[in-house]
Amino acid sequence: MQTVTVEWRHLDKDGATCDRCAETGDGIKELVQQMDAECRSSGVRIEFTETRLSAAEIGQSNLILINGIALEEILPQTAVSASPCCSCGELIGEETSCRTIVRFGQVHEAIPQHLVREAICAVARCCL
Repeated sequence: MQTVTVEWRHLDKDGATCDRCAETGDGIKELVQQMDAECRSSGVRIEFTETRLSAAEIGQSNLILINGIALEEILPQTAVSASPCCSCGELIGEETSCRTIVRFGQVHEAIPQHLVREAICAVARCCL
C-alpha cells in the first residue's frame, strides 16, 4: 500500500495557535480522514502529521507539505505571501505576519480544503 503523508506546520504557543491556522488545521484533519477512506480501495493510505512550531519558526506557520513537498509547489499558479496576523501577534506578544497562499489572484489566510484536496490528489492519484 502506498502512503501519502500530509504534514501541517503551525505556531503553537502553550497549546494554542492562531485563528487562521486553527481553521486550516480543522479542515485538514477532516479532509485527510475523508480522503484516507476514499483512497484505501485504490491502495493508497493518507496519513496526517502535525508539527508544532515556536515563535522563532513563525515563517513556516500554516505550511502544508504533501510527502515533503509544499502545497504551493504542487499546485500550478500558486504562490506564498504573508499578511499581518493579529491572532499570532496576541499569542507571541508582538506584531507579526503569517504566511498566506495566493492562487489565481485570491489570497487565502486559512488554507481551504479544496486546495489541500487538489494537492493530495495530484500526488496520490487516487481521487474519485
